[in-house]
Amino acid sequence: MKPYCIEVSGDFACFTRPEMKVERVSYDVMTPSAARAVFEAIFWKPSVCWRVRRIEVLKPIRWINLRRNEVGAVMSVRNVQTAMNGGDGVLALNIEDERQQRAGLFLRDVAYRVHAELDILPDRLDQSPPAKYRAMFERRAAGGQCVNQPYLGCREFAARVRYVADPSAEAAPIPESRDLGWMLHDLDFTIRADPQPRFFRAQLADGVVAVPAWQDAGVRR
Repeated sequence: MKPYCIEVSGDFACFTRPEMKVERVSYDVMTPSAARAVFEAIFWKPSVCWRVRRIEVLKPIRWINLRRNEVGAVMSVRNVQTAMNGGDGVLALNIEDERQQRAGLFLRDVAYRVHAELDILPDRLDQSPPAKYRAMFERRAAGGQCVNQPYLGCREFAARVRYVADPSAEAAPIPESRDLGWMLHDLDFTIRADPQPRFFRAQLADGVVAVPAWQDAGVRR
């Protein structure tokens, strides 16, 4: 697997802690699942899988309190099924009736350098050579192309992305170390009906979070 590196930055970010049920509170640092989503926004196919290995924090960790309007309901699955089966139904959601105002503790002025490996799945249907997939990602990343807008935890927090061809020539991460506690690694989709979150004990060491492999004993449910 060949490693790749991108720089991700933005004005705001929220990598929501799942234990916060009502108000949104961000982790101190970008999560591996959020980093994976940025790589997938640039390039993804059913034949590949991104493995995030390292997250470097490039700017001091700073916070901001914001209140936002959110919609407190989702479209009814039953209404959608009725409309699909009968060709008619109520699919509207009145925002004025469902609007909620919630406070959030977000990150501001963030920048990360993320390292990940492009894993070409051996049992893929498309048996094109791995070099084809790597060339596709490199071309898209260098040209600033994306399938969808990359974001920093929440879709309204758009991310700026820069392809880093030579990480050794870049500036060093922040000189800070701290225990980040248990952090979301990613969701386990092996049980498709009910994906389960898996966590790892994250440590910020001189501005770097080392991400363990998915099979590592330290990654737990």
